[in-house]
Amino acid sequence: MHKKLIATLAMVLAGSTAALADASDGKVKIGILNDQSGVYADFGGKSSYEAALMAVEDFGGKVLGVPVEVVTADHQNKPDIASNIARQWYDTEQVDSIMELTTSSVALAVQAISKEKKKIDIVTGAATTELTGKQCSPYGFHWAYDTHSLAVGTGGALVKQGGDSWFFLTADYAFGYSLEENTGNYVKENGGTVVGAVRHPLATTDFSSFLLQAQSSGAKVIGLANAGLDTSNAIKQAAEFGIVQGGQRLAALLFTLAEVHGLGLDAAQGLTLTEGFYWNRDEESAKFGKRFMERTGKMPNMVHAGTYSAVLQYLKAIEKAGTDETEAVAKELHALPVDDVFAKNGTVAPNGRMIHDMYLLEVKKPDESKEPWDYFKVLATIPGKEAFIDPAQSGCELVKS
Repeated sequence: MHKKLIATLAMVLAGSTAALADASDGKVKIGILNDQSGVYADFGGKSSYEAALMAVEDFGGKVLGVPVEVVTADHQNKPDIASNIARQWYDTEQVDSIMELTTSSVALAVQAISKEKKKIDIVTGAATTELTGKQCSPYGFHWAYDTHSLAVGTGGALVKQGGDSWFFLTADYAFGYSLEENTGNYVKENGGTVVGAVRHPLATTDFSSFLLQAQSSGAKVIGLANAGLDTSNAIKQAAEFGIVQGGQRLAALLFTLAEVHGLGLDAAQGLTLTEGFYWNRDEESAKFGKRFMERTGKMPNMVHAGTYSAVLQYLKAIEKAGTDETEAVAKELHALPVDDVFAKNGTVAPNGRMIHDMYLLEVKKPDESKEPWDYFKVLATIPGKEAFIDPAQSGCELVKS
C-alpha cells in the first residue's frame, strides 16, 4: 500500500517537474518593445503594454502551470537601441519572445536578432512587407497590418474614386519606402500614375517645403507615406496651404484611431483610411474597447488590439505545444487558427504573415459622431486574401513554390 502511494507521489512530482521544465526558467516572459516617447507613442506606446497585460490576464495569468510575465521598454525609434535591448532581454533576462516593435527599421533589426537567437518575435506595430518577404524568419510573425494591406485599402479606394495621379510625401526609412512602393504599384496596376515623391526625416516638424513640392506637382492625390505625429503635422500644415481647398486630396496611408483623436474630427473629417480593427465595429469589439478605455483612457487602435491578439495566440500556442521551446511554439503558431476580438478566422501563412480581414474606414463629420471616440464609418471589409500579398509571391524563402 505504502509502495503504491510512494509511486503515485513520485509520478505526480515527476509530472510537476516536467511541466516546469517545459516552461524555461519556471516562467514565460514576453517583452513589449516600442516607441513610448516619440512620434509613435500614441500609435502604440505604453497602451500596447496594457493590451499585452490584458491578454495575459484573460488567459489566466499562467501557462503550463507557470506565471506569465510581461516587460516593456522604449526603443526611441532607433534600431541600435532596440538591438541592444533585445540582446540583453534574450541573453540575460530570460525573455522568451519580443512583440509590438513599432518602426520598420527596428522590427527588421530585432527580427534578425530573434532569428539568430532562435526566439519568436511577433510584429504588430511595424508595417514593412519585408518582414514576411526577403527578410522573413521561421520564428518571425507579422500580425496586425502591413504596407500592402494599406495600399489595397486606402490607395484602392481613392483610385476608384478618380484619384488616378499621385505624389508621395514619404518618411525617409524602411516603412516609408515600403508604403510608397506598395501604394504606387497598386495605383499603377489600376491605371493611375505616380508623378513624383519627396522624402522627409522621421519626426519632422516643418513640412512646408515638402508640401509645396506636392502642391506644385498637380497630382490629384498627395499620399502621406508616414505615420503618427508626422502624418498629423502634415495634415495640419496642408490645411494652412489650402491644399484640399485647391482641389487636391490627402491620402493618410497609415492613420489610426489614436491619430484621429489627436487631430480632432474638425481637421480629420472625410479622410479615408484602413485599419485592421475598429472598437465600435460590433458588440464584442465595443466590449473590449470599453475595458481597454478603463485602463488607458483611450480606445484601442489596430496596434493595441493586434498586440492583445498576438500575446493571446502565443500563449495558446505554448499551451498546445506543451512547451515554450521555440521550434514547437512556432509550429503551433503556424497551425492554429486565430479567432479572437481582433481577428476572425485568421490564418498564419508559411512566411509568418497572419492573414485576416482589414477595414476601409472614413472619418465622420463632427455632427455624425454619436459618442466619444465614435469616429469612423466602415465603408468596406477587405478580405484577407485581397489585403495581403500571396505568400508565394512574397519573396520569402520559407514558402515552397
